[in-house]
Amino acid sequence: MYALNQADKFILTIVIVDGDRYDGSNYIRNPFNTAPNVGVISVDYDLNDLLSQAVTADKA
Repeated sequence: MYALNQADKFILTIVIVDGDRYDGSNYIRNPFNTAPNVGVISVDYDLNDLLSQAVTADKA
């Protein structure tokens, strides 16, 4: 909830890790637009959808 109310203070970073290899940092501003319902324990997001909104470190 705090991140929704103060979105300018938060950036979601996604790094794909496979063993000792990783695929750069992907940054997403304002990735979420609605608060979870009361009692929700977890929410699943499609990784490809999130990555389609991302910019890489060289473009951030």
